[in-house]
Amino acid sequence: MSHLTLKESYTTLAERLNRFPQGAPPGDLLYRILEVLFTPEEAGLVALLPIRPFTAGAAAEVWKRPVLEARGTLEALASRGMLLDLEVRGEQLFVLPPPMAGFFEFSMMRVGNGYDQKLLAELFHQYLNVEEDFVRELFAGGETQLGRVFVNERALTGPGLSVLDHERAGEVIRTASHMGVGTCYCRHKMDHLGRACEAPMDICMTFGNTTRSLIKHGIARRVDAREGLDLLDKARDHNLVQFGENVREQVAFICNCCGCCCEAMLAAKRFASLHPVATTNYLPRVAQEDCDGCGKCVGACPVEAMGLVSAGDPARPRRMKARVDADLCLGCGVCARVCAKGAIALEARGSRVLTPVNTAHRAVLMAIERGKLQNLIFDNQAHWNHRAMAAILGVVLRLPPVKQVMASRQMKSRYLDRLLAAGTPVHREH
Repeated sequence: MSHLTLKESYTTLAERLNRFPQGAPPGDLLYRILEVLFTPEEAGLVALLPIRPFTAGAAAEVWKRPVLEARGTLEALASRGMLLDLEVRGEQLFVLPPPMAGFFEFSMMRVGNGYDQKLLAELFHQYLNVEEDFVRELFAGGETQLGRVFVNERALTGPGLSVLDHERAGEVIRTASHMGVGTCYCRHKMDHLGRACEAPMDICMTFGNTTRSLIKHGIARRVDAREGLDLLDKARDHNLVQFGENVREQVAFICNCCGCCCEAMLAAKRFASLHPVATTNYLPRVAQEDCDGCGKCVGACPVEAMGLVSAGDPARPRRMKARVDADLCLGCGVCARVCAKGAIALEARGSRVLTPVNTAHRAVLMAIERGKLQNLIFDNQAHWNHRAMAAILGVVLRLPPVKQVMASRQMKSRYLDRLLAAGTPVHREH
């Protein structure tokens, strides 16, 4: 990569990152972050990698290097969390994760990993918390969101309420093939800035193939379902919100979020009108006759959806009562948990929140809404993958008509138009 200047290496890598449905707006701050995470040579090499998983042989061909040398470079990057090192049907594959949820977090999930994590914390804070372009694009760039909230099923005490398996964080833990736990990126970042809260730090959960790679390289530690459920109880004892990948099947991560440090909760407050986080299917209802206006629910709510208003009691003019702002509420159930009077109960929302089936379904929806579908289909055009293209187009064919039209316009493809015309898509819950 000697023909690339230092700046060109990082600008080229930034262009590569922005082929993801959830990209990273380029600029001096992003380049400074990438300079900490990648050497100039690594940046130039990673910029050539495809979006979808690839073998060391494929990387060697693109890089024009021997396979063993390419594999060594890939494994070195994976050891720092810049790539994921996967095993799929006995074959070693690598994939470049997006910045978030991805290698930004992984760079802070292992304490003392060789990076200047204090510098990274300062840069991440400026890029994500002070400036707003990245967080706005990540959390509010379209209708389909990266993450969703899991309801605290213990708060579902009302008659006739049902909770589906994919809505339960506990069910994700019980059924995961692999589970790992690492340092919370958000609170670790805030700790370097002297602003971390007292919530547990070692509580960031990952699952499946993602966690196998993180465990292999010491970025996360392996835990079994029993310890995972104990950690979930610990998180709930601290009134943390379970925020995870917005899919029904094979959830890759669940963060346990506070309202003061965590990016998702801060985004939910900052861009509330854009609905940056997918909510649960529940809303709290306050029994006004039982509420004594203590304000515990207000203090516990991570997104400031609970407030106190006058109870309108002539006999007690200073009496207050809790009120929920349904437009802001995530439906997590933290408020019901902390109410000592039992005055708050969850009830079903008026319409069910739809959750993408899996990561591929979510990625296609996000790509369509953000105008990046062509990047998924024509990923690294020199290495066309018909099976991957068929999988992506299969998702498109099952989408409702409006999304299909959006996809067709982006692709401007007669082939896709013919497929859509020939298909008989059914509008189901996805």
